[in-house]
Amino acid sequence: MSKLPGWLGRFGSELTELGARLEERRAAAAADDDPLGGPGPGPAVAPESPDPGQVPAPPSYAPSVAAKPDPVAAIPWGMRVAAEAGWRLLVLAGTLWVLMQVITAVQLVVLAFAAALLITAMLQPTVVRLKRTGLPHGLATAVTAVLGFVVIGLVGWFVVWQVMENLDTLSDRVRDGIDELKRWLLDSPFHVTESQINDIAKNLSDTISTNTEEITSAGLQGVTVMVEFLTGLLLAMFSTLFLLYDGRRIWEWSLKLVPAAARPGVAGAGPRAWRTLTAYVRGTVLVALIDAIFIGLGLYFLNVPLAVPLAVFIFLFAFIPLLGAVVSGALAVVVALVTEGVFTALMVLVVVLAVQQIEGHILQPFILGRAVRVHPLAVVLSVATGGLVAGIGGAVVAVPLVAVTNTVVGYLRSYATAGPVGGQHGATALGIAPAAGPAEPPAPPPAAAAPRTGPGEPDGEAVPPEPSDGEPPRT
Repeated sequence: MSKLPGWLGRFGSELTELGARLEERRAAAAADDDPLGGPGPGPAVAPESPDPGQVPAPPSYAPSVAAKPDPVAAIPWGMRVAAEAGWRLLVLAGTLWVLMQVITAVQLVVLAFAAALLITAMLQPTVVRLKRTGLPHGLATAVTAVLGFVVIGLVGWFVVWQVMENLDTLSDRVRDGIDELKRWLLDSPFHVTESQINDIAKNLSDTISTNTEEITSAGLQGVTVMVEFLTGLLLAMFSTLFLLYDGRRIWEWSLKLVPAAARPGVAGAGPRAWRTLTAYVRGTVLVALIDAIFIGLGLYFLNVPLAVPLAVFIFLFAFIPLLGAVVSGALAVVVALVTEGVFTALMVLVVVLAVQQIEGHILQPFILGRAVRVHPLAVVLSVATGGLVAGIGGAVVAVPLVAVTNTVVGYLRSYATAGPVGGQHGATALGIAPAAGPAEPPAPPPAAAAPRTGPGEPDGEAVPPEPSDGEPPRT
């Protein structure tokens, strides 16, 4: 029994040594696995907190796993470009759709203002010339507006008067022309029989009698259209008057709605757009006047009734490119056919085609020139789109809108790549001169001019220069 405590003591010491050796081996293994090659076993040190923005490296015994590619890099380049362009086109299409809905809702106002712009582009040079003779700005504007509206009113009155004066004679000649056309068809090589002609007349009569309600509703709708036309006419007259008198301030106020970064480019594009619109209106009026005079003279010498009203219609329809010439020429041929017979109608057709060929190949290239050159395909598509959206008014304003847009886009593209075209830009964009030579320094922007105040002028408001001939209205 006396040997038992000694044996227990030796066993305990051996367990202590065994535990110490195990601790040493664990410390050595930890030192071998340390990636930073830190010191071996030593006093226990609290581990530092890892950097939250840094991912620790995997241990050496972890299996290697291939990293997955970025999902964006996995998409082909062409598909990424198409997607980027696609959503932008969707946003643009949505914006255009909303804009078209707004324009459709206020179609009368938009068309009246567009007509006012066209009339202002035609009358504004007259205001400038009257001011050069010494008339005050207000008096020159009033004289020009009154003379312009009086001339337009007299032309309209003359057309209505001619139609009313010749209405009875025209109806008799129409009946005679229909009888003559019937005889011509019976004697023609088309083998038309009298029963077929009577069947056609009976079908027309039945169609009219069965659609009396639709015709009546169409007549009532025509009254509504006439009221809208008169409203739009008054609105266009007031808009023209204010554009002629106060166009400069309207343009300056419009520029304030443009972001400051884009304002110099828009200010430089404005006068060029106005010059394009003015050149289009002047050229179209001159070409339409020549068409109306020569076709009207042909109708007069061929003894076609209503020659003067038909000439006025030809003048008005000339503002609708392509389609207007066809409609007005067809109307003149039909009137000649039902009143004077087939031979006279063929002669009228020859006159109309000859004048239109001279217009298309000589007058328009010579008068309009390169100022408003638009591709024929763009003309056809714009007229068709304008007619579908807003009827005749949309077809009239479609081509000048495309011409002005072409000018503005071309200037803004040049401005973005090479700075102000011709060295001219500014907040008012007035006084735009032809492009200066390389030796001439660019003119400073008008917005940078020091404000000038005086009696009756607001403090700090810059006084813009007076426009010259060919510039935009007082904008």
